[in-house]
Amino acid sequence: MSISDPDMVEFRDAVAADLPAVVELLRDDILGRDRETDDLEPYRRAFERIEADPHHRLVVGIFHREPVCCAQLSILPGLGHGGATVAQIEGVRVMSAMRGRGIGYVLVDHLMSEARKAGADQVQLMSSNERTGAQRFYARLGFEPSHVGMKRSL
Repeated sequence: MSISDPDMVEFRDAVAADLPAVVELLRDDILGRDRETDDLEPYRRAFERIEADPHHRLVVGIFHREPVCCAQLSILPGLGHGGATVAQIEGVRVMSAMRGRGIGYVLVDHLMSEARKAGADQVQLMSSNERTGAQRFYARLGFEPSHVGMKRSL
């Protein structure tokens, strides 16, 4: 598959039929290889929760009728920063064979535009310490490492 113009990718909310391709995008990653499962059922349950909540969207980028990128966009109301609404971007993935063509840029730009339309005042994301290339990518888009993120399994 070849693409010269990243604007040829069309963005839309994912549908259930996109789920196997989205899971493959999640798996097509240094961390996802070992963390994602072949069992689609937990992903179906999670997708149903995302789809049912108007504050959460799973966005796919389509090229030649195939999802080549994806991300989750969540709109979070908050009290801090004068009651600012924050857009959270999660799970940004571009198919490995399609990386380096500007698709990630147009995906994040699309997500930020959608966040503005939803009334967000700022956008935030986290990137694993192991994804130094992704961190450089986000810095080129104007994201700044302003916080230390922490996680704990429950």
